[in-house]
Amino acid sequence: MAKIYDDIDERMTAWIAAQPMFFVATAPLAGDGLVNLSPKGTQGTFRVVDAHTFAYLDLTGSGVETIAHLRENGRICVMFCAFDGGPKIVRLHGTGRVLFAADAGFDDALAPFGDAGESRRPQTRGVITVDVTRISDACGYAVPKMDLVEERGILDAWADTRGPDRLATYHATRNAQSLDGLPGLPAPADVASR
Repeated sequence: MAKIYDDIDERMTAWIAAQPMFFVATAPLAGDGLVNLSPKGTQGTFRVVDAHTFAYLDLTGSGVETIAHLRENGRICVMFCAFDGGPKIVRLHGTGRVLFAADAGFDDALAPFGDAGESRRPQTRGVITVDVTRISDACGYAVPKMDLVEERGILDAWADTRGPDRLATYHATRNAQSLDGLPGLPAPADVASR
């Protein structure tokens, strides 16, 4: 049976930390805008900050929908589901914000991710922090059991071969706006003016 929780307790925090991936859903305010649903993996890039807050590293990708939607309206839902062990789904609804890599305070926001954050610093576009307003679970009876073979190292390798300048160019050309034309990553001049 589905249950609503008052907070993210220690047991749920440990269960979340054991999941190899999660899904992020956001949407623009426009009724005809595109809803976004993104799978996220890479162990160590998600942290429960406290009983009503979590954060995760937003790594370089081909799109920038989550950031654009958060900048516009802040609405977000993150979902975890068990692919091994007992069936379970956890959804965390809330209001999110992004701290960009060029923003003051970014180093402090990255620090809780330890080695996972530091090793991915070049490809981290920002740290997304969410104030959680609803915590729920569901049975997950229809989610298949699957084995994790390994994490893919492709994104890390791709970023490593580009270096900071080519990553900055990629961000400026491929991550400047969402599919609906909403602002994505700020241009370097925008960052300097904040």
